[in-house]
Amino acid sequence: MDILSHALWGGVAFGRAKKRDFWAAFTLGAAPDLLAFTVPSAARLVSYMSGNGLTEGFRHNMADFPQYVFTLYSIGHSLVIFTAVFVGVWLLRKKPYIPLLAWGFHVFLDIFTHSIDFFPTPFLWPFSDYRFNGLSWGHPIIFIPNVLLLALAYGLWAWSRRKDKVMRFEGD
Repeated sequence: MDILSHALWGGVAFGRAKKRDFWAAFTLGAAPDLLAFTVPSAARLVSYMSGNGLTEGFRHNMADFPQYVFTLYSIGHSLVIFTAVFVGVWLLRKKPYIPLLAWGFHVFLDIFTHSIDFFPTPFLWPFSDYRFNGLSWGHPIIFIPNVLLLALAYGLWAWSRRKDKVMRFEGD
């Protein structure tokens, strides 16, 4: 799934309690991709803007990525690592940190929305290299419902918040 959708799903699913929780869940929803792709994407953008690579465009090929990207991708897209961090934070705080679930949701969504051809999700890493061959998030059967469901989720959230404000106002 695309990084913006991950961030938006994280925010609406796990950050509705407080504004601070929203932004934490929004960021944590994007975090696995940010971890892996920020540095190489920035380098590619700088190269592209400086005139290098203008003929090849801005598309990434798997061979274009340095090895560290695959390692960071594996760390950020592992349900094993996510679970260890989630439990560790829970033990330290003595209660679960709900916005952190946006990270796990990111991984869950990617399992089914990444094909084996381009960054399949190593959700069992480091114990297994198994990757599920999902349907690419760019495919219309995934992309269009994703956009519609995000619009619906945010619309319902906005409507419920507005309804709550009206009820509180009328109750005063």
